[in-house]
Amino acid sequence: MILFVFEGRKREPALFRTIEYLYFRDSDSVICSYENNIYNLFKEMSESAFQMDIASILHEKWSGTDQDPFGDSRKSSDFSEVFLFFDYDCHHQNKGQVTPLADWNDQIREMLNFFSDETGNGKLYINYPMVESIRYTKELPDPLFHTYVIDMGKIPHFKEIAADFSFYKNLDQVCFRVSNKKVLIVPDESTFASVSENWGLLIEQNVKKANYICFGNNEYPKNKSEIGQSAVFDHELSEFVNLNDTVSILNSFPLFLFDYFKRL
Repeated sequence: MILFVFEGRKREPALFRTIEYLYFRDSDSVICSYENNIYNLFKEMSESAFQMDIASILHEKWSGTDQDPFGDSRKSSDFSEVFLFFDYDCHHQNKGQVTPLADWNDQIREMLNFFSDETGNGKLYINYPMVESIRYTKELPDPLFHTYVIDMGKIPHFKEIAADFSFYKNLDQVCFRVSNKKVLIVPDESTFASVSENWGLLIEQNVKKANYICFGNNEYPKNKSEIGQSAVFDHELSEFVNLNDTVSILNSFPLFLFDYFKRL
């Protein structure tokens, strides 16, 4: 059984329903939202000296509610694999608290080190700057995708910026429809083929861009370990964040799919 943990409650699960239908229909999975940012997750885990695992934290959060997806599976060891998806939204400060950027980055690095193995504590994937990076593209395939960055000061408005920039008016090109009960509507053959092709193009764009961020080459890496999450994070800092106050736009879902299914 696989546990998928998302920062948000709306956008990420909606995207993942399509990913699940395309790639994980034969897998037994649990989907759960933390409903807070990675910095609050770091705070919660550090207060327990990292003794509480992610499944225990989420089970405690949702226990007794109609949103509790866990059933009898209440700790990370109950799952064969655990994956987490959070945003590098360094402007999402806690109310009444302003934390220096360097401290935010230290916390993310510690989280990436802790969540580095899907069969252990779990594996963390980071969106730069947030999950809406999935929209930040011209018509697929976009040959300029590797060049796209966002000024740090504009990150709080990235959702609107991504919507205005995108060739697509909505997410229909990468999402199957859901009913008003949030149940995925089985796509027809044409829609399935189109959305599946677009995810293939998104995987190619984002994987090549991760390699570009790390090595300056807009091509597939020789080995997927070369564009691991820690490597991407370190180069985001050295080549963009710390160098010129920008973030190179990158989405974690395509990188996760490349990681999961490519045995390089």
